[in-house]
Amino acid sequence: MTRTRRLAPLLWFPAVVLAYRLAGVTPRLPPPPPADTRPAVTVPPTAPPGRIDFARHVRPILSAHCFRCHGPADDTREGDLRLDRPDGVRRVVRPGDPAGSELLIRVASSGDDRMPPHGPRLSPAQVETLRRWVAGGAGWTAHWAYQPASNPVPPAVSRPDWVRNPIDQFVLARLDQDGVAPAAEADRPALLRRLAFALTGLPPTPDEVDAFAAVKTPDAYDRQVDRLLASPHYGERMAVFWLDLARYADTNGTNVDNGREMWPYRDWVVRAFNRNQPFDQFTVEQLAGDLLPNPTPEQRVATGFHRNAVLFREASPEERAAQTVIERVNATGLTWLGTTLACAQCHDHKYDPVTQTDFYRLFAFFNNLPPASGETLDERGNHPPTLALPTPAQQAAADGLVALLARTDEPAAVRATFTALIGAPAAPGVDAHLARGAAARDLAALRAAIPHTMVVAELARPAESFVLTRGNFTAKGERVTPGVPEFLPPLPGGRPDRLALARWLTRPDHPLTARVFVNRMWQMHFGTGLVRTGDDFGARGEWPSHPELLDWLAARFVESGWDVKALHRLILRSATFRQTSRAPADRYRVDPDNRLLARGPRVRLAAEFVRDNALSLAGLLDPRAGGPGVFPAQPPGMWEAIRHAGDTTAQVYTPTTGPGRHRRGLYVFWKRTLPHPSFTLFDAPTREVGTDRRPRTNTPLQALALMNDPTAQDCARGLASRMAGDRDPIGHGFRLCTARLPDNREREVVAEVYATELSRFRADPTAAVRFAGDLPAGADPVPAAAWTAVAHVLLSLDETITAE
Repeated sequence: MTRTRRLAPLLWFPAVVLAYRLAGVTPRLPPPPPADTRPAVTVPPTAPPGRIDFARHVRPILSAHCFRCHGPADDTREGDLRLDRPDGVRRVVRPGDPAGSELLIRVASSGDDRMPPHGPRLSPAQVETLRRWVAGGAGWTAHWAYQPASNPVPPAVSRPDWVRNPIDQFVLARLDQDGVAPAAEADRPALLRRLAFALTGLPPTPDEVDAFAAVKTPDAYDRQVDRLLASPHYGERMAVFWLDLARYADTNGTNVDNGREMWPYRDWVVRAFNRNQPFDQFTVEQLAGDLLPNPTPEQRVATGFHRNAVLFREASPEERAAQTVIERVNATGLTWLGTTLACAQCHDHKYDPVTQTDFYRLFAFFNNLPPASGETLDERGNHPPTLALPTPAQQAAADGLVALLARTDEPAAVRATFTALIGAPAAPGVDAHLARGAAARDLAALRAAIPHTMVVAELARPAESFVLTRGNFTAKGERVTPGVPEFLPPLPGGRPDRLALARWLTRPDHPLTARVFVNRMWQMHFGTGLVRTGDDFGARGEWPSHPELLDWLAARFVESGWDVKALHRLILRSATFRQTSRAPADRYRVDPDNRLLARGPRVRLAAEFVRDNALSLAGLLDPRAGGPGVFPAQPPGMWEAIRHAGDTTAQVYTPTTGPGRHRRGLYVFWKRTLPHPSFTLFDAPTREVGTDRRPRTNTPLQALALMNDPTAQDCARGLASRMAGDRDPIGHGFRLCTARLPDNREREVVAEVYATELSRFRADPTAAVRFAGDLPAGADPVPAAAWTAVAHVLLSLDETITAE
């Protein structure tokens, strides 16, 4: 593959199409990651060689075809037969005797007694897998994800010289089995660019690339990992993935979708990751920070995790209360257990051993919080309880004004106090009454400026909890108390509250929490987790591509004291991560998702980072952190088209002016019913519910956004200005966008684009003025417009918006 062929943008700008045609170049890239539309269950298409493992090869077949009628759910079970338990399997299987096993007879039958009786039949390959399993003794093992993580010994491998840490031993052992060699290490510019996106979501500067290339010491790469982990942008990068799970937004959702003030929770997440808060404490503070002894304001802010949910304004108070608690159970199950608990809201889980009673025992942990109500929102759109978060200066000023209002002594003293607090002398003749009136107005303004956020607080008397028949809030069944599913470790002794639940989730022998988080970190860096279905570690989820590696990483994570940055170091310092993503086309065809890990990751940037990258390359990024959400330019009238009548916030979009409009995507105001349009086009979720995966689609609308979004236009002009000021504009612009210089053919193509655009704008100077935007006095708009067109092309390159 030549570098010239890497110059293809997602949708060709007319000048680029012309340049390619003139050059006779056919753009071609390795296939982009496909949209994530595959079924949740991956069943081997043919019987694998060697021993058949029940959990890996047989259970997925039974789960997909049999568990609905012969699985964990009592209410739909037929014939009192459970194929998810060894005693049930033994009723229909005779180990070592396929011909005498009822299971095989029925799945192979073509008569009325065939199984399953409805839906697709088992394929011949699946039947053969079952036959070989029975012939080999029909061994049974429990589902891997519900067993404590093992602590496997890294295996011996064929090329120990390639290994940089034990991760590579697990990966190389798998490659050895398949007869595949790992790829070579990526070159240093590509490696630093990949690393910078992995840890900060921002590109490296040319100076950083040069400095890395100049250092030849063995620890040069490790030092770059440490440098980027110490960056304040690390917490911002990590927060994006966590806020998807936490369903964070700046509006309440549903029909009205009015604004709320929850950004202090978002900023807490950033700070927690930046200070490398251990993940077990990170968990405790979000689930139960209010139950800690003498909780700090920070720990109470963390409980905003429970308050991020949609507020169900349209439902009755009773239905809202039930929906809110159910949503908290589901969010907790997704975030920490990677399990689809929601299936048990109405009935026993059809595929996993989660009963409806289990669901409502978890429900009881969260039923001790005040129910959400759509009618009792404050002026910020928040529902109580809320927490005020004044700065020290704001608190001191408020205390002083309160004290002033309480004074009853001489008017002169009141006026003097007023002067000291307000910073301006009271006018002569102002009496105490007027001074107090002014102080009251100032106090009201000060209090309005103090940020608030929603938190949780225990009810004085916890509400009783019941199983809701078919999930109906009006049909209360048996009474339940807080508890956890029986197939998982028991809850520790003591009071069964949210604090106990949080500590249960992070007990060292819990089989899910560490595995789920480690898998998400792997997904962050490689695009796909070791378990591709990171939101479903259950029977319908996909088997890990490298199960021993997953367990080894989970064990190391717990042993490290739940150290998130140490986990990043392990993954990012491996030879596996450092491989080049360049591979022959047949390798991409055979393994498009890189499940074998025989090459480095190649992943399109997430929506927020597509924008952040362009702003950084253009020199426009406003690095200020925290605070209320900002409103970058977007097509007019979008919010107004779905606005709710009445005096309700977040109904009219007022774009931010000044540098603030160019802050990071993390800080863009998030409206659930209509997120920022460029984010939606690049597959960001609405955050009405939590999610741990974003699909990666490729559509013409994305290319149009890269060309026409107002921020994209600002970025093209900014990059053009940086290019035009350099002695080598083409090389400088190309290097900013890709961390490498163009080769001769690429340089020729870009030069031809510039020449074509220059000719076009010379013929239409008015268009040049419009396209180039605001320029310094005396600047010639024609070349500026031509460089802007070139900058559009470079910012739209597939290589620019891909970490590879």
